[in-house]
Amino acid sequence: MKVHKPLLALLVLAANALLVSSAWAAAVASVDRPNVDLNESFTLEVSVDVVTDSEPDFSILEDDFYVGQVSKLSSTSIVNGQMTRSMTWSVSLMAKRTGTIQIPPITVGAERSNGVPIVVNEPTNAPPGEADVFVTSDVDVDETWVQAQILYRIRIYRAVPTRQPALREPTISGAETLVELAGDDRQYESVLNGKPYSVIERTIALYPQESGEISISPAMFEARVLRNGRITGRKVFQSDAHTIMVAPIPPPPADRPDASWLPARDVVLGEDWSRQFDELEAGEPVTREITLSALGQLETQLPAIDAPGVDGLNVYADKPEFGRTVEAGGIRGQRKDQYAIIGLAGGEVELPVVEVPWWDVEAAEWKVASLPARTLTVKGAGEPETVGGPSGPNDFAAEAAPTGAAPAEGGVGGPSGPNQLEAITFWQRATEILAILWLLTLAAWWWSSRSAPRKRRESREPKTPPLHKQQSASLKKARDAAAAGDRAGVRAALLEWGRLQWPESAPRSIGEIANRVQAPLCDELRKLSSASYGPGGGDIDGATLAKALKSVTLVEAHETPSVGEMLPPLMPR
Repeated sequence: MKVHKPLLALLVLAANALLVSSAWAAAVASVDRPNVDLNESFTLEVSVDVVTDSEPDFSILEDDFYVGQVSKLSSTSIVNGQMTRSMTWSVSLMAKRTGTIQIPPITVGAERSNGVPIVVNEPTNAPPGEADVFVTSDVDVDETWVQAQILYRIRIYRAVPTRQPALREPTISGAETLVELAGDDRQYESVLNGKPYSVIERTIALYPQESGEISISPAMFEARVLRNGRITGRKVFQSDAHTIMVAPIPPPPADRPDASWLPARDVVLGEDWSRQFDELEAGEPVTREITLSALGQLETQLPAIDAPGVDGLNVYADKPEFGRTVEAGGIRGQRKDQYAIIGLAGGEVELPVVEVPWWDVEAAEWKVASLPARTLTVKGAGEPETVGGPSGPNDFAAEAAPTGAAPAEGGVGGPSGPNQLEAITFWQRATEILAILWLLTLAAWWWSSRSAPRKRRESREPKTPPLHKQQSASLKKARDAAAAGDRAGVRAALLEWGRLQWPESAPRSIGEIANRVQAPLCDELRKLSSASYGPGGGDIDGATLAKALKSVTLVEAHETPSVGEMLPPLMPR
C-alpha cells in the first residue's frame, strides 16, 4: 500500500492543532480582599479577554461605595503560538456601610461581569493611646488538618513617617510547617477612630506537615519614627502571638479506600479537547487536556490524573504542567495533564468517569470532583462514504470480484458459487490486513513526528552550564539592568542569583539579599529597596549600583541572620 505523505502531514498537523477553548469573551470581576473594615479601602478589578474601546460603568457602585481612581492595563500574551489579548480595569473602593455588600455586575460594552460579595466589618479600634504606629496579625483558622493551608496576615499601620523600617519574622515552632509567600505585599489606606493610616499587609501561607500544635510568636516591626520634624530612636512594635491545632489526616471514604489526601477549600476539574471527539477517524489522534486546580493547596501536592486503559484506544500521556495563582482565599495550585488518544478500529468507545476525591476543609467532609464519561465514535479506516443509502452484500461482491469476472446468475454482481464466496472472503481479509497495516504506519508516523523534534531540540540544546556560570550570568543581567536604570530588571536578576547562591533558603526580597552581602553592595541594595517600596519612591544611582555588583562579598556564616530570625523587610531600611 502506498502511503501519501501529504495526507499524513495534514493528519499530523491536525493532531497538533491548538486546544479549542470553550470560554467566550466575558468580563470577570474580583477583589483583592473579601473581608475589609469600614473606612478601609480595597481594589476591584474587572477583566475582559478582548481589546475593546468600551469603558466599564462604575457609577452603579456609588450607592454603597466611595469610588476612587480608575486605572487600565492592556496585555498581550502568546501561548503555543496563539495570541490572546486582555484588558483590566482597577478601581479603589471604600464601603459606606457595614455588612455583606454585593458588588453588582459591571458592564463593559456588550459584556457583563459576575457579581462579587464583600464583607464589611465594624472598624477596628485603635490601641490604647491611639498609637501612631502599631502592628497586628491574624490567622484565618485556629484548627486545621495536616497539609491544609493556614493564612497568616501581618499588617503594619503608620500614621506618621518612619525611617529604617524592618519586619522581624515571627518564630514558628511545634509541628513541622512549610512556609510560602501568598502574593505581593498590599498597600492601602485605613481610617481608625477618625485617624488616617497607611497600611502595608503581607499574607503568608502555612502548610503543616504533621499533626500537633503550631505556635507563632509575635511579629516585630522595628523603625525610627518621625514626629514634629525629629526622628526618634529605634522603636519596636509587636503583634499578638497565635496557636493553631493541627489534626491528623482523617480516614478515606469507605467507597474510595485508596483516595489521595487533598485538603482544600475548593477543587475544580475541567477538560479541553483539540477538536470534537464525538466522531473520529480510526488512526487519527485527538488531544485531551485535563486541568485540576485546588484553592488552598500547592501545585506539587495535586494528584496525577492517570491515563485510562480502554480497549480499542491507544492513549499516550505527555509531561504535566504546573502553575499557581494567588486569590483572596490563598494559593490556588494547578496541574494540567495532556493525553493523545488514537482510535484503533471503528465503533463506539467509552472513556470512564474521572473522579478526584478531596477533603473540604470548610465543611470538614470528603467530596468528589468529577468529569462525566465520554463516548467516542470511531469511524473505521477506509470505510466508504454511503451515497443514496447503505450498500448491500451484492455491491461489495461486485467491487471485490477480480477483474474480468462474469456476473453470477440470480443477481447483478451477487455471489452464487463456492469459488466466488472464496474470492470475497480472500479480498475481505486482504482489505482488513491492509487497513491494520495502514493504521500502524499512521500511528508510527504520528509518534515519530512528536518525538523527533523533541530529540532534535534535545540534541541541539546545550547541557546545563555550571553553577558558577549561571551565577555570573545572573549578576551580569543585574549589572546591565542597573546601568539602564531598570529597577525591576535588577530585582528579578538578583533574586535569580539568590536562588542559585542559597538554594536551601532562597531570599524573597532585595532587602534580604542586602542582609547577606557586605558593603558597598549591601548599602546600594538598601537604597534600591527604599526607592522601590519606601515612602514617596525615589531614583537610584545605576552606575554606582552596577559598579558594586562587580564584586560581591558574602557575610560570614555566623553573621548571617537565619531564615527563622528575619523576613524580607516590608519596607526597606
